[in-house]
Amino acid sequence: RSSAKMAAPLAPLVLLLLALGRPALSGAQATEGAAAAPHRRFEYKYSFKGPHLVQADGTVPFWVHTGNAIPSADQIRITTSLKSQKGSVWTKNKSIFEYWEVEVTFRVTGRGRIGADGLAIWFTEEQGLEGPVFGAADKWNGVGIFFDSFDNDGKKNNPGVIVVGNNGKLLYDHQNDGSTQALASCQRDFRNKPYPVRVKITYYQKTLTVLINNGFTPDKEDYEFCAKVEDMVLPSQGYFGISAATGALADDHDVLSFLTFQLTEPGKEAPTPDAEIPQKDKEKYQEQFEHFQQELDKKKEEFQREHPDVQGQPGKLFELFFTDDVFETVSDRELRQIFEGQNRIHLEIKQLNRQLDMILDEQRKYVSAVTEEIAKRGAGSPGQQGQVSQQEIETVVKTQEEVIRQVKEIRSSVTDALRSISGAQHPGSAGVYETTQHFNDIKEHLHVVKRDIEHLVQRNTPSSEKQKCPELPPFPSCLSTMHFFIFVAVQTVLFIGYVMYR
Repeated sequence: RSSAKMAAPLAPLVLLLLALGRPALSGAQATEGAAAAPHRRFEYKYSFKGPHLVQADGTVPFWVHTGNAIPSADQIRITTSLKSQKGSVWTKNKSIFEYWEVEVTFRVTGRGRIGADGLAIWFTEEQGLEGPVFGAADKWNGVGIFFDSFDNDGKKNNPGVIVVGNNGKLLYDHQNDGSTQALASCQRDFRNKPYPVRVKITYYQKTLTVLINNGFTPDKEDYEFCAKVEDMVLPSQGYFGISAATGALADDHDVLSFLTFQLTEPGKEAPTPDAEIPQKDKEKYQEQFEHFQQELDKKKEEFQREHPDVQGQPGKLFELFFTDDVFETVSDRELRQIFEGQNRIHLEIKQLNRQLDMILDEQRKYVSAVTEEIAKRGAGSPGQQGQVSQQEIETVVKTQEEVIRQVKEIRSSVTDALRSISGAQHPGSAGVYETTQHFNDIKEHLHVVKRDIEHLVQRNTPSSEKQKCPELPPFPSCLSTMHFFIFVAVQTVLFIGYVMYR
């Protein structure tokens, strides 16, 4: 499948070269390009993923955690939303492969508009268990991909993603957010997203590529390009890790999964899993597997004897074991309602934006039509006593321009709200009040325009041809006093009868 993905972009390139009259790629070159995709193999010893992530003793298999990191069944909380926290998790063993790809899923959440300090993904020659660089050691030999959420240099370029390499001698430049040492970077907001943020980091043939899923969609493969570093030399073997830190401000930094894949060039054969396991360990694992298989068979027989009525009926098994899992918790329901409310607000603002566009177009047409009519009547009767003065025409035009300006301002404010609504977790009532105020302003201006135009038309039209705007439909009359007392009496009788019945 990976080879097909690499071959797909080559076809338009070949057609383009042929159309430009340049020599096309040879068959051998095309085959070589199509076969350039590496082989991927999942490495479980350098990965973790929930559920049942942590063991009974509180450790994560094949990983070590330090500082304030707290492993749980579904995730590892690197730091809690408290001040001056540091934590990290690292693989226990060095990798034995040269090229690799990692897919990390994490959440960075906090109550404040600004968070600190950030999170880092590492591949280093030695474990950086603790230190000042996002909770890990400085002067590392390898690469760190930093998700920096605090703007130390005041350039308003955070939150951002920064790729920083080190040969074991450089000190990280905290004051400038690593901008003086960055090999590549991109500006992405990864805090407080509806869905977990996903990052795919690939190191293949001395090229490091960073792709990111911004957390606005449940699609796990919706990645977009972030950064790329070519001719990058990393240690042939190293440790994978992820760390985080907080300062005066704080966020929760949660890692849901860390999946590692070995990449092998097409011309080379990847070592088989059996070749990596010593014979003695293979015999021990085989013996344990047979023991577990026997225990499983015994459990199956005991269950069948205890529950003969559910044999061959998966529905009853589901009701027996998983009924409690189909109901959502209170926090999940509240979170879902918040997201649904934000989506409805998002759609309503889009609809409001479209309606404002329509109002603006209609207003422009109305102004042009009135201007043409006034010009025609002024040209047909230049000496008429009731002729419209130039000052009144300018007043009408200025009023129309003011209305158009107000509508444009409302449109820009709605557009700004549309951009920022996705980042808000608890929508308030201020936006509703401002929108209502804008509509009241539009209504007042339209009434002024209506009065001015009606006045001008009446003055410019003979008395026998006076034109008036259509009258509004009459409002329904108020409730009479007799009907009100009858209604109250009936309600009282019904209430007393209900109380007596109870």
